[in-house]
Amino acid sequence: MLDSLSLLWLVAMTTSLVSKAQILTPQDYEEEDAESVTTPSAAVLCDYDRCRHLQVSCVELQKVGPVACMCPGLSREDQQPDPPRLGEVHIVAEEGRATVHWCAPFSPVNHYWLLLRESNGAPQKTGPFNATVRRAELNGLKTGGTYVLCVVATNDAGESHVPGADGEGPENWAGSSFGPCGKLIVPPRPATLVHAAVGVGTALALLSCAALVWHFCLRERWGCPRRQSRAQASEGL
Repeated sequence: MLDSLSLLWLVAMTTSLVSKAQILTPQDYEEEDAESVTTPSAAVLCDYDRCRHLQVSCVELQKVGPVACMCPGLSREDQQPDPPRLGEVHIVAEEGRATVHWCAPFSPVNHYWLLLRESNGAPQKTGPFNATVRRAELNGLKTGGTYVLCVVATNDAGESHVPGADGEGPENWAGSSFGPCGKLIVPPRPATLVHAAVGVGTALALLSCAALVWHFCLRERWGCPRRQSRAQASEGL
C-alpha cells in the first residue's frame, strides 16, 4: 500500500514538472543563436580629400565624426614628408599674378612653401602656409616670363625633396607632370600685343610710303624710259 502511494506521488510530480517546462523548438534555437552573434559594422572612410582647400587633418575628422572612420595611411612622423603634387595653375597675365593649387602628400605636414625661380636667378620662397591650405596666390610675375614653380611640404623631420634643385639648372626642376614642380609661362598682356600690332602696321605703312616717294623721285629725276624712247623716235621721223 505504501509503495503504491509513493508511485502515485512520483507520477504526479513528474507530470507537474513537465507541464511547467518550456519546450524549445529548432526555431527557438535559431533565434537564440542570431541574437548571440553580432555582425561587425562596415568600415566607413573619412570625408577627407587631400586636394581640397582648407582641409582639416583626417585625425580631426575621426574625433568629431558620429562614427569612427578610416583615414589613408601616412608615413611616420620622424620621416621627411613625401613631395606634394602640383595641380592647376591659373595665370592672370593682365595683373601679373597666378593662383596655384596643389594636393597634400600621404605624410604628416606642418607647413607648405612655394619656390619660384626665373631663368638662372635664385629661387624665391613664399609662405609658409598652414597644413590645411591647398591654394595660394603669386604676385609680381613678369609678362612674357618663364618660371619654374615647386611646392614643398615641411614637418618636424625636414622638408620634402625638390627634384633637380641640387646644383642643376631650372629646366630640370619640372620633372613629372604629377610631381611637385612645373613650368610656368606668363603670356604677354593683351594690351602689349595690340600695341605691338599697331607698331608693326605703322612701320609697314611708313615703309610703303617711303618706297612710293623714292620711286616717284627717281622718275622725276631721271625721267621715264618709255617717254625718252618715244621722244627720240619722233625726232628721227
